[in-house]
Amino acid sequence: MTIAAFARWFDRTIVDLVGHFRWSYLPPLMVYLAAGVSGLTGIVGIFFVKEYLGLSAAFLAGLAFWAGIPWTLKMPLGHLVDLIWRWKALLVYLGAVLVAVSILIMYGLIAETAAMAAYMNIEAWYVVSALLAPSGYVLQDVVADAMTVEAVPLVDTRGDPYPDDQVKIMHTTMQSLGRIAIIGGLVAVALLNIAMFSGVETMSEVEKAATYADIYVMALAIPLISITGVTLGAISMHRRVRQLRRRGFEERRVQEMLTAGAEKTEPNWWIFGGGIVFVAFTLAMGLGQPPFAQEIIFVGSMGIVLFLMRRLVLELKPDVRRALIGTATIIFVFRAVPLPGPGATWFEIDVLGFDQQFISVLTLITSGLALAGIVLLRPLMAARSIAYVVALLTIAAGFLSLPNIGLYYGIHEWTTAWTAGVVDARFIAILDTALESPLGQVAMIPMLAWIAKNAPSHLKATFFAVMASYTNLALSASSLGTKYLNQIFIVTREVRDPLTGAISTSADYSELGWMLVTVALVSVMVPLATILVVQRSPLRTNQ
Repeated sequence: MTIAAFARWFDRTIVDLVGHFRWSYLPPLMVYLAAGVSGLTGIVGIFFVKEYLGLSAAFLAGLAFWAGIPWTLKMPLGHLVDLIWRWKALLVYLGAVLVAVSILIMYGLIAETAAMAAYMNIEAWYVVSALLAPSGYVLQDVVADAMTVEAVPLVDTRGDPYPDDQVKIMHTTMQSLGRIAIIGGLVAVALLNIAMFSGVETMSEVEKAATYADIYVMALAIPLISITGVTLGAISMHRRVRQLRRRGFEERRVQEMLTAGAEKTEPNWWIFGGGIVFVAFTLAMGLGQPPFAQEIIFVGSMGIVLFLMRRLVLELKPDVRRALIGTATIIFVFRAVPLPGPGATWFEIDVLGFDQQFISVLTLITSGLALAGIVLLRPLMAARSIAYVVALLTIAAGFLSLPNIGLYYGIHEWTTAWTAGVVDARFIAILDTALESPLGQVAMIPMLAWIAKNAPSHLKATFFAVMASYTNLALSASSLGTKYLNQIFIVTREVRDPLTGAISTSADYSELGWMLVTVALVSVMVPLATILVVQRSPLRTNQ
């Protein structure tokens, strides 16, 4: 590459992104940053479950299903945000309270175990915390999505509409920066985890527990960050209104310029009614605990969401409607493929010897390169269709699953011997992480930008929420698939009684290899087949 060519690439990729930043983007970015910082407790949670709780891999996969249910409530919540637009910050405050309570529960389980156990058993407390946190984050996320729409101005200071291509660029930039804010939070907490877990191999159990507790205390900053974001949003909007008034615009004209003439949002009782039915249905199944409760909830939820989506997409033109359905189908299947579950992480810890600090290093590499991937792949996302991007990511993910499979079957033992110890298990894990990290972060950006640009102006938050509910149901489908795989391929880690040290469950990773191979095959074949079918149907998408 010549210097001139590199300069053009740098200008198109880096300078252009920085140049399109607007201060009005900052408030939603703060809320997204809080979501990224929530990863601070991720590693602690993994080791807490492994060291203190006797929960099976199948149970944890099932718990992941229940923890994903609140995200499907983005649909009625999004419509609520459209209706209470001026008071949407209240939802962020409520979400912050739920997140804070979840963090305090985990702190209590580690620092005041006996006192917590006196009221309820430790496993039950953990389940409560695991369900409160996503409930809080979904409230904040639905407001952040709405704020991204508010952050992009549709008219200039003279009241003239921006050109359509410029609006598209601003929306794409806003959504890209939103992903960057989330991953930036992960980078920050990965660095903090590396520092906190320095020398972990020499720590006593008491010292480890104290470190875990300190991390949860630090995590209380998460709700403060999101509250700061909505506060900045209110200040930013007040500033824009004041500037327009100073230019002599009348109050009615000011409001028209800020909303670009958006229609007044009227309550859609189908959405609220469907949301109430969904909540009642989920609670009835969950509390009644009939056989196959999770499967019944998933099928019922999917039926409700699809019915409400059908009502909502009638707001779109037929060609736009078909493209949206095709796009959503591709994204759904891409996100619905099963994962190995916690057994793969247990194997890395027990057999490969990955400790808390090294896993923090992997998280840092993943997050840092995901940031670079979003920036570097932004031109590709702008130039290619969503179907093309997802197909490319699917194929790449298939190839990049091979090192993990190789690690299970001992490829690191061969490479270590042939490279004098250089290419060991940790080297392969770092290399695989470095290559794979950007893949999962870019698939949603084109779709989010598409919604922000094409959805009716008075229903932006509702469209964001409905499509998010649909695609988040894909994660519930993924959790169900993961649970089934962990019931077929049984993986257990060693569980000891914390008081007596007696082994209650022995480690058994003999079936993990087949699980990893199955996950790799399904993750490649199913999304590619879906793309092929959609692109040969009337639902074909070129956006």
